[in-house]
Amino acid sequence: MYQFLVSFTVQPAHREDFVKVARKTAADSLANEPGSLRFEVIADEENPDLFYLNEVYADVDAFTAHASGPYFGAFFAEASAYAEGPRWLMKGTVAA
Repeated sequence: MYQFLVSFTVQPAHREDFVKVARKTAADSLANEPGSLRFEVIADEENPDLFYLNEVYADVDAFTAHASGPYFGAFFAEASAYAEGPRWLMKGTVAA
């Protein structure tokens, strides 16, 4: 499995917008991309402007398919207007 954790810093007036578009991306990806296994939208407990996306894919190829797909593009088309990121915090393949 291929997993990563990224963070985004969101303008305060757009926190709800970010959560909405990230949750939509998660739902669409999980429903329509066979290699998408987990997609969590996490709010930082100390900084209300900081959000994390924790994503798990069957393998790197599944993530590459996601990254070239419509949900990924739609997310960035909207979120880039009010969010800084992604900042890669962790990425890799689960050790066997």
